[in-house]
Amino acid sequence: MPQPSRGAAVPVPAPGAGGSAAAFFDVDNTMMRGASLFAVARNTYRRRLFSLRQASSFALKQFFFTLRGETLGDIHSVRDSALSIARGVPASLMKEIGDEVYDEFISSRIWPGTRALAEQHLRSGRQVWLVTATPTEVAEVMAARLGLTGALGTEVEKVDDVYTGRLVGDILHGPAKAAAVRRLAAQTGLDLGSCWAYSDSSNDVPLLEAVGHPVAINPDARLRRHAMEQNWPIYDYRAGRRAAIWGLKALTASGAAYGAWRTVGRLTGRRT
Repeated sequence: MPQPSRGAAVPVPAPGAGGSAAAFFDVDNTMMRGASLFAVARNTYRRRLFSLRQASSFALKQFFFTLRGETLGDIHSVRDSALSIARGVPASLMKEIGDEVYDEFISSRIWPGTRALAEQHLRSGRQVWLVTATPTEVAEVMAARLGLTGALGTEVEKVDDVYTGRLVGDILHGPAKAAAVRRLAAQTGLDLGSCWAYSDSSNDVPLLEAVGHPVAINPDARLRRHAMEQNWPIYDYRAGRRAAIWGLKALTASGAAYGAWRTVGRLTGRRT
């Protein structure tokens, strides 16, 4: 098991001691590098489920996500765009897209260290859940492919297995993640004081504070400060650490912008 970079040691109960315990993992930048929602958007565009203008908007959002990380405004903007796209789409098709996204995008971006933590929890007899803003149908595919217990994702209303374009509740982000975990605990008899939660984002502090064993993975600056103040374990699997992060961000962001420009050019038939 990897060692934390800062903070307290991660307590790991003996195998078989976790019947009423679980581990909850955020997805984007915690279980995998990057944003799963953008991968879903890319694959839905390939199926001609939305327009070039919407594709360009998603490309721009991906650029800013790469440059500065997750913000609540970005999440809400993606939510509104995704709901308009989802209207009239069969939920079964979204599951197919989930399999495609996992094979083409997610599987190569799983952090080995995070996956090892999840597998250790499973070996110890604990449930392991993904908790993500990604649509439930896609999140469940991810959990199944990773061999986890299940997934809590954003619920989109369905009538006769077809999305209406309306949410059931709110997008699973920030405090909504903590509320979903508390509901699951009440329904299944989990003792949250014996549970773990893992995230990279300060937006997930409510989730982390809802359990007895919060852990920061690849944390943003605000979460890193909070975790250090609270003496939470911190794991950082990002290559190069702080000495290279800004250079990598600049290169990746410029590459994403150039790639988006090339893609839009190809889609509109222009020479680039």
